[in-house]
Amino acid sequence: MSDDRRRPHWIEHDAYDRAAFAALSADSPALQALAASGGKLLPHFDAFLLDLYALCYKMNIVVHAAETVAPAAAVYRLVLDELRGAAALATLRQQTVLDEHVAGLATLLLGESLLELLKSERLLTRGEMLDVWNLAQQDEENDARREDAATAAELERAVAGAPAERRLADLRQRLLREHGAAAGRLDQQARRLSQTLNDAAVRRPSRVAPLLDRALADLDTARDATERWSLQLGGGGRSSAGAQLELGRHLARNPKLLRLAQLVGRMRASARALRRKLYERNNSEVFAVERGAAWEHLLPPELMGLRHPVLRRDFRRRLVEGELRVYSLRAREQRGRGPLIVCLDGSSSMAGDKEIWAKAVTLTLLDIAARQRRHFRSICFSSAETPLQVLDLNPRQRYAPDLQQVFALAEYFPGGGTDFQQPLDAALESLRRDRRRRGDVVFITDGECGVDPAWVRHFQREKAALGFTLFSVLIDVGASSLGALKAFSDHITSVGQLTSDATREIFLKV
Repeated sequence: MSDDRRRPHWIEHDAYDRAAFAALSADSPALQALAASGGKLLPHFDAFLLDLYALCYKMNIVVHAAETVAPAAAVYRLVLDELRGAAALATLRQQTVLDEHVAGLATLLLGESLLELLKSERLLTRGEMLDVWNLAQQDEENDARREDAATAAELERAVAGAPAERRLADLRQRLLREHGAAAGRLDQQARRLSQTLNDAAVRRPSRVAPLLDRALADLDTARDATERWSLQLGGGGRSSAGAQLELGRHLARNPKLLRLAQLVGRMRASARALRRKLYERNNSEVFAVERGAAWEHLLPPELMGLRHPVLRRDFRRRLVEGELRVYSLRAREQRGRGPLIVCLDGSSSMAGDKEIWAKAVTLTLLDIAARQRRHFRSICFSSAETPLQVLDLNPRQRYAPDLQQVFALAEYFPGGGTDFQQPLDAALESLRRDRRRRGDVVFITDGECGVDPAWVRHFQREKAALGFTLFSVLIDVGASSLGALKAFSDHITSVGQLTSDATREIFLKV
């Protein structure tokens, strides 16, 4: 055994690999949570995650000799050997080798699956995990003896010739003997534990190798969907590696998000085309002729000069100097609009296609709000006893969607009954706090709910004072009634089919 402290890693890696994985971990809450959870079950779990990353990322896999690795890390050698022996690893590595982001995502997916096995005691029993912790503790104590012996040797040299030299020499020798004896016992225990785990692995079917098939399928799903989701719901800028990791993990683990992204894509394209055609052009008029170089505003006589060979050269000179005659447009300025608030019914009757459709409408309205430079808030409600989920989906200065908040909206579904007054009161409070008027509230529900007449009168007075518009969407699949919605809505549309075509009126009103 070497005098040096033994490493907790099995797979060789270099400083670049460590730095790349550290950067991914620092930017990914999911990787941090995985390392923290695994570290509570087994020692050196963070080192094992780096081994998984190296297994996916490195072109050449080099495994360290057993005598150079910490005894408590022996259990990870069994897992890595099962992974390396699986046929799916070669297919997985075709996507991950030398690709930091994809290798990081594969590490996250594999690590979470392995953590599930550990928590359910399908990979190791509780007693075996306690044995691993015992090995780790003994290894730390033995390292402490070795460090004490090294300290005694330094002091022995420092006091050479003094009466204490002999006592320090005896102490160093005793610590070295204890260190050697403990190391021998530790190695024996480590070999016995490894043999026990190997025998158990031989008796039972492989539980690690199938995780590669699942990770490979999840990785394919995530890679296909990540770009589409980013285009449909992203902020338009380049996202960090950690953000891409989080996005891939959510898409791989939640099929609902895939369906949502597909539907949002169709709705957003329809909404943009509709609004660009009908609403996004300001009324403008020609009000002055000036000097400039704007091709789209050139006066017709300037264009005629391009037909004459001499005048064409003069045209080029004046274009460079900005001396062409162009017209200026004057448009009526629009005042800034207040926030767009969507109250989204999350009661039990909304489960299934209605939930997906309603959230797709919500996220398409988020895209419209971002283009109009308006803040967007979603309020998901159900029964009066269930707390509201209130999310600001584009809180940034550039009104770009916050993907973490979008995930929170997409994955949340409270179930339960229906209460209209609580979310509408929350919408009123949001509009009161906003400095800009002309806000809009969109209320999406599939049900009917009784409202207090006194509350309705108060709500109508507040609505008139704040100057906002309330647009209600009734998903009338099955029995439905417009009674309560008529009491507080400015516009109501009924949707009998959950298609992107059914959203035309919604996207025109806001």
